[in-house]
Formats: sequence, structure tokens, C-alpha cells
Amino acid sequence: MKQIVRNILTGAALVAVVAACTETKAPEAELTASGLNPEAFVDTIGGKPTALYTLKNANGVEVCLTNLGARIVSLMVPDRDGKLTDVVLGFDNVAQYADSKNTPSDYGASIGRYANRIANAQITIDGVDYPLVANDGTNCLHGGPTGWQYAIYDAEQVDAKTIKFTIVSPDGDNGFPGEVTAVTTYTLTDDNALDITWEATTTKETVINQTNHAYFNLNGDFTRVGTNMELYVNADYFTPSDVIYIPTGEIKSVEGTPFDFRVARPLDEIINDTTFDQIKNAGGVDHNFCLNTYDHDTNRGDDSQVAASLYSPETGILLEVFTNEPGIQVYSGNFQGKGAGADAPHKLGLIYPTQVSVCLESQKYPDTPHHPEWPTANVKPDETYRSHCVYKFSVK
Repeated sequence: MKQIVRNILTGAALVAVVAACTETKAPEAELTASGLNPEAFVDTIGGKPTALYTLKNANGVEVCLTNLGARIVSLMVPDRDGKLTDVVLGFDNVAQYADSKNTPSDYGASIGRYANRIANAQITIDGVDYPLVANDGTNCLHGGPTGWQYAIYDAEQVDAKTIKFTIVSPDGDNGFPGEVTAVTTYTLTDDNALDITWEATTTKETVINQTNHAYFNLNGDFTRVGTNMELYVNADYFTPSDVIYIPTGEIKSVEGTPFDFRVARPLDEIINDTTFDQIKNAGGVDHNFCLNTYDHDTNRGDDSQVAASLYSPETGILLEVFTNEPGIQVYSGNFQGKGAGADAPHKLGLIYPTQVSVCLESQKYPDTPHHPEWPTANVKPDETYRSHCVYKFSVK
């Protein structure tokens, strides 16, 4: 009898051991090609869910985005050897993107309601003054301290290569008039272009100026400065700015200045030329260029012509920018590695140095509401705002 009991107990123990060894574990999340964990982007912020979304084309190019700020998080494109390379800076989790105090960032964001600066944080429409929320000294920058880059958009993934992000900005948002419904659409094409369209309508006349704020490094190494990249800008003129980055109102020729990028050249050649007051004041390039692709007689931009390009001699990756906007802001990452969040780990745990990247932001000119002679940013209730930008990648 004791042997029978012993056998029963031994058998039960064996069953328990087998059950423990074969217990089903929850599958781990599959990482993206850029090494992102989608679970790190699943959260609820301000009562709205966040997530990571992926677009892929027939060539294996991958774009990862989040609905927090309708942001590009990673962008994997092939180099001259066919190796997929991430070419945009950012974080590997949604919490850091959302922490505007400790890790302030516009990485890859859809900026709104007004990209760039508005002087004295004030606009006037039809004789009515609207004080805006200042967040850049006395100026309003990128729509104010709670600009759309920190809002949670509603996301609709249309198919494997297209996603739409929608936001409703209330009347009075950061001081701007009108309730605005804005839609940002990203489409990844099979010729390795990321096509971005912004559309918006408003209940009151307002100003809208949207852009994408991707920080590009085409070298495939985010631990070194990126000023070896070669910049081309299809612009005969630029808008000089004062010491607080507000346009002086002048439209100045690039001829004979370090800002003549009508022939592509490395940023290394000019980035430290402090004899040029514009570079000295900005600590590099942080300026609007008046694009030759824009027709001021018809107020239309030709988005079939190259507005600007960036090239890495290390990887052979070429980025070409197309837009219907009158201007493009070239920013050489002069504030990176400085201030709040400078020592925060980014994707792959990296710490970014100053001037590791270049931004190419299609836009209306900065502070346009105070310069009625420039292409207008005003949008009326019976109009639809539409801005278009394409980032196209190839190798040479």
C-alpha cells in the first residue's frame, strides 16, 4: 500500500514538473527593423491611447510613427551597400516624447498650430489682437508650450503604406483663434519617398503653418557630429534674423555669403564662420530660405522640383525635399547636447552631441503674421489649408 501511495505521489510530482516546464509564456513583442519595441509606445496620456505604427514598402523601407505629435520615430532606408539605416533621431519610448519638461523634443513631430516663431507672442486678425502664449522668451515658438507636437492624435492606418493622424484644436488653443481640425497623412511610396500632407479647416480666421521636424543624420552614426553632410538649397535669398531668431524683415541674397548652398557643399565649410553675424548669432544655421520653387505671382510652390537636399558621403544616402511651401528652415542642431534633456539616453541608449543632425522644415516664413507682404499664413473658415512635403531617399 505504501508503495502504491509513493508511486501516486511521484507521478503527481512528475506531472507538476512537466506542467511547470511547458507553461505557456506570453510572446515577446517583435521589434521593428530599427530595434524599437512597440510595447514601449503603448500608454494612455491625457485619457487618450498612444501606440507605435509601422509603414513598409516593397523595398523593405520601414517608417515607424507614433500618434503622440504625429511623429516619425524611425526611418530605415538603404545605404549604397543595401544596408537598412535609421536616418532620424528620437527616443525609443513614448514616455520621453511626452516629458516636455525633462526631455523637451520636437523629434519627427508634426508641428502646429504655427511652426517657427511669432514675435512678441501676438497676432492681429481683422483688427483684433490675439495674445499668444510665449514659450521662447517673448516669442511664441511652434504653437506655444502645448503645441500639437505634444498632443495625442487619432490614428487611422489606411493600409500598409499610409496612415492618417487627426487632431481637433480648440478655439483659443495657446491663444490662437478658431477651432481647427487638422489631418496629417503619411504615405510611404515604392520609390522610397515619405510623402506628407497637412490639411486643416477652421471655424474662425486664424494662422496655420505646419511642418515636420525630423532631425536627419544620413551617416548612420548618431554619436558624431553630422556637419560632413552636404547641403543643397534651391534658394537665391534668405530671411536674416536678429539675436532672438526673429526675422528682420529683409529678404537678403545668398550671393557672397556662407548661406549660398545653390551648389551642394559640406556644412563643415561654413558652420564655424563666426565672421558672418547670422552664423554667430545662431551658433550655426537656423534660418529660413526663400525657395526658388515658389511662384509669388500665383502663390504656388512647385513640388515637382527639388527644394533642398542632404547627402552623406559616408553612406551614399541622398535625401531630396519637395514642397509647395515658399520657405524651408535649415537647422543644424545647434541646441542639441545642451540644456534640459541633453544627457538623456535616446534610441539605442545613445547620447546625442551638438550638431549631430540637420532639419529641413518646409514652411511659411517665420513671423509671417507681422509681414503682410510675405506669403500669407491666414486661413478663413471657407478655406482648406493644405501643405505638402516629400522626403525622397536614394543612393549615389
